[in-house]
Amino acid sequence: MRTLLANAGLALLFALATGPGVSAQEAPEYFKQTFPDQVLKPHWDEQLAVMNPKGALDAKTKQLIALGVAAQIPCVYCVYGHTKLAKAAGATDAQIKEAVATAALVRFNSTMLQGAGYDMQKFQQEVDRLSAPK
Repeated sequence: MRTLLANAGLALLFALATGPGVSAQEAPEYFKQTFPDQVLKPHWDEQLAVMNPKGALDAKTKQLIALGVAAQIPCVYCVYGHTKLAKAAGATDAQIKEAVATAALVRFNSTMLQGAGYDMQKFQQEVDRLSAPK
């Protein structure tokens, strides 16, 4: 299932990143081959809506987020695709490294908090204090 969802995201991103000869409204062939017919159109429409480069987040930011997630899934297809697309959207090697390091840090901290069973109310109080305006 993870690979299936990852393929969906990559397909959209590749379609959006390709030249004018490819329609962003038409999924690439490998995308069509990985989804059941009844899922293809609604999921493709959702991909187009969410990954729209004119949304609240720019294309580079979306690619860096996607790369961080891809590294944590992990999905070699997604890491490859989102790295290439992040660079195509203007991301530097330093930004790519930082995005992946951020994702790794979040996963590590999550593992520690979950595994230790840290009190959620205490955690929320600490985060509220740390995020309060100064």
